[in-house]
Amino acid sequence: MKKLLVLAMMATLLMAGSAFAINRHLAPAPNATFTTGLPGVPAGPTTTNNDDSCDIGVAPAATLLLPYFEVDVTNRTQTTLFTITNVSRYPQIAHVTVWTDFSFPVLDFNIFLTGYDVQGINLLDILTTGTVGTTAGTGPTAAQSPLGTAGSAPSLTLPANGGPGYTNPNFLSSGIGCGNLPGILPSTAIAPVRTALTAGTYPGCASVGRVHANAIGYITIDVAASCTTALPNDPGGAYFTSPGGILYDNVLIGDYQQLGPAPAGTTATSFDAGGNAMVHIRAVPEGGNAGTAPGTNLPFTFYDRYTPAANRTLDRRQPLPSTWAARYIQGGAGAFATNYKIWREGFGTGTTCSTLPANGALTIGEIVRFDEHENPFISASGANCSPALFCGPGTITLPETSSTSTADTTIYPTLTGPDVGGWMYLNLNNGGSSTYSVTRAGIPQAGGVSNLGSPRPSQNWVIVEMFGNVGTNRLTVDFDAAWLGNGCSPAAAVSIANSGPGVIGPAGGVFVCPAPLTPGNGCPAAPVGTNTTPLP
Repeated sequence: MKKLLVLAMMATLLMAGSAFAINRHLAPAPNATFTTGLPGVPAGPTTTNNDDSCDIGVAPAATLLLPYFEVDVTNRTQTTLFTITNVSRYPQIAHVTVWTDFSFPVLDFNIFLTGYDVQGINLLDILTTGTVGTTAGTGPTAAQSPLGTAGSAPSLTLPANGGPGYTNPNFLSSGIGCGNLPGILPSTAIAPVRTALTAGTYPGCASVGRVHANAIGYITIDVAASCTTALPNDPGGAYFTSPGGILYDNVLIGDYQQLGPAPAGTTATSFDAGGNAMVHIRAVPEGGNAGTAPGTNLPFTFYDRYTPAANRTLDRRQPLPSTWAARYIQGGAGAFATNYKIWREGFGTGTTCSTLPANGALTIGEIVRFDEHENPFISASGANCSPALFCGPGTITLPETSSTSTADTTIYPTLTGPDVGGWMYLNLNNGGSSTYSVTRAGIPQAGGVSNLGSPRPSQNWVIVEMFGNVGTNRLTVDFDAAWLGNGCSPAAAVSIANSGPGVIGPAGGVFVCPAPLTPGNGCPAAPVGTNTTPLP
């Protein structure tokens, strides 16, 4: 039903002149080897390809994730801005999908970027007046994407050979379909989007998100071969298999700014503003035409639950971590305080309305709060863990995306004593799902037991928002929490703090003992970990 409604909206927009869109190892040989000269120590490294990693960093990427946005669509006092930048000389197409906090896609559109181009977007403009870009649109004409001396000259009629400085050779050869990209979207298309992001309802679906005064959700941005109208959760994985679908070139960077008034109850009278880089998710390996499948060393990928069963790693996007260390200051309304903006991987593809509410209550593996004297705090009932992991009644949950105060004791352990700061250990694994892929040991890859846990851990991202008041001025800063293991790290067991067998610490363990050394022979005799990415 949802897809039919999206297609109907597409048809309306097109008539209005708008193109709104509502084998384990790589084939290439290693590119660097050397001999250590030490007896018994193997040669290395086997590759210097810095894309071949599960480590997430701020580097040009094939997908950008805005983990959380919030817009006051009623009073227009709060908004989220975000910017997409093409750092290559080739033109690129950025496909933007807006999701609710139950992981339901309610809006998508395309941005055509000339070489070295940048496009800023104000979500308040989109959700109130339908304005995506200029009234001329964001398509590949000089009027829509003004050209500078360094920009690539775009073309709707692509030459057979493509060519640097002219057009992108990975674009869909039959035409990219970007001639009528939206400048302003019809109000009939925007109204149900606002309702979905605030009231949690959408035509044909009774519950697509939580109810909140402001519009709340998250956004994904993918480099694409055409101005596609496909959605990441389309049945059959057409978004990933189509020759006009997503591409694998790591060429996009992005950032966001959250603007709004100082909250009620604070002493500040000034405007509130904070910003950060978006999550940059690289394709491994990068490059090639849409729908190609050269293989990847990643055990699973960011779009795992949406990719086709015949090739669950077709998107080649790096997976995100499940365990985090996040600083906090909990000084109260008149002092410094902290919110956590948390994005979480949900269950299912969201194509069936009845499955969506499950993404509004995703269980949490474990939360332990430490004060500045290293005292650990857990929930009194021990209920801050998944039922599958030594949990008691009253399980704590969060939706796919949220912003919560660290003073909220319904979610985070109560802080007692004189300290007002410290850090929190966040094991945000939702317990996994048999619908997630495991490793690439077999095809299809749904269900079963993964070498990353049974099943593999869920993906998450954490942003720390610290804010406080100095006189009448309000100070705000956003920064990413530290991940304790990357997306290829095994699922973490619940720690001893919650009566489990696990130990809080880096995913590799302490201490790491690299081969050929062994415990007691060049390494401490105490229990050791490993810094090796698990193999299937």
